[in-house]
Amino acid sequence: MLIAIVDDDPAVRESLLDLLEVSGYSAVTFASARDFLASPRIPEMHCVLLDISMPGMSGVELYKELNRRQIVVPVVFMTGHAQDGLIDEAKRAGICLSKPFVGNQLRAAIEVAVK
Repeated sequence: MLIAIVDDDPAVRESLLDLLEVSGYSAVTFASARDFLASPRIPEMHCVLLDISMPGMSGVELYKELNRRQIVVPVVFMTGHAQDGLIDEAKRAGICLSKPFVGNQLRAAIEVAVK
């Protein structure tokens, strides 16, 4: 199962990459929504871990763009300090984890998202 990690914080990307690989997932990282959208690997993704607050295109905006392009992929939103409006939009769209979270919370969120 291939998981995409889209987060502007390099430390978060690396720690999530390590956590997912230890948990038996394959993962790729992206520093921005634009980088993710430029990836030819989007059709391979089983789930996207998506930071809500990023410079440029937010996670919620990326989610809307995926829908606009009719790209169906489960999303788990993550936030450490998003604006309330963005958090509310993310929660309406699906699963939203508050940073920091522990490994079993992340694994459970991924399992729910991909079902």
